[in-house]
Amino acid sequence: MRVAMFGYQTWGHRTLQALLDSDHEVVLVVTHPKSDHAYEKIWDDSVAELAEKNDVPVLLRNRPDDPELLAALRESAPDLIVANNWRTWLPPELFDLPPHGTLNIHDSLLPSYAGFSPIIWALINNEPRVGVTAHRMNAELDAGDILMQRSVAVGPADTATDLFHRTVDLIAPIVRESLDLIASGRDAGQWQPQDRSRASFFHKRSAEDSRIDWSWPAERLERLVRAQSDPYPNAYAFHRGERLRIVAAGVSEGLYGGTPGRIFIREGDGVVVVAGPEAHSGTGRGLLVRRVRTEDGTELAAADYFRTMGGYLTSHP
Repeated sequence: MRVAMFGYQTWGHRTLQALLDSDHEVVLVVTHPKSDHAYEKIWDDSVAELAEKNDVPVLLRNRPDDPELLAALRESAPDLIVANNWRTWLPPELFDLPPHGTLNIHDSLLPSYAGFSPIIWALINNEPRVGVTAHRMNAELDAGDILMQRSVAVGPADTATDLFHRTVDLIAPIVRESLDLIASGRDAGQWQPQDRSRASFFHKRSAEDSRIDWSWPAERLERLVRAQSDPYPNAYAFHRGERLRIVAAGVSEGLYGGTPGRIFIREGDGVVVVAGPEAHSGTGRGLLVRRVRTEDGTELAAADYFRTMGGYLTSHP
């Protein structure tokens, strides 16, 4: 088949490489220009450079709504478009142009976690598995019929970085298997409509989404810290008016009560901070802060940073 590809960052790069390694012909690549957005400066393998290296025509676009792009796509005459991590809506005149339409590769187990940063949100929400879905694009966000899914289990100590590496490794096989099904005609009857009653949608993450709210239970805060692992922007709070990033944390063994955010007591290899909506009752765990990073980039064990107990970590300066 003749295949056009829309994609960006490492997800798009892995998709394009899978297409280049396949028996199909890549006739056009469309990708975004480089971005200064914090979440788009990581996992930023260049789709454009890979296309150029392999002599594939490439167009850079922030949005796919200009006549030149539509003309180039028509001229390339693809049998199928494959999209992965394209950051804006594709109009029907594009996604319905090829005979086989557009296959979107999305890094969640749809219909849950449509939209942006699905691995981070799924980890925060304590999902047991994360994965990748190949589905037919339609006019709704990540809502088209599903061709196949692959998943991996989420372990109790997994970070978003761990899950990124495990799910990005699913892209090549799911692209290869999906295209083979479509090219052979064996995909007929394989497409499954999504249960829209189970759909959930998530926005792009920003600095506000990494801010620690000490009214959250410690278990959820611990997952937030793992979800904001390097190289993602870390979860943070403020200590004495200065931003403090929480690099590693756990859940305390003991039950601690008081005011959320109180720097309370050393326990094991960390320092317990009181947390939770019912913290006043003393029936919940605290967040066991193990490692912190200051604004100048210095990383310290929490016990070395908090030399004395008392005071508060706050959500704002």
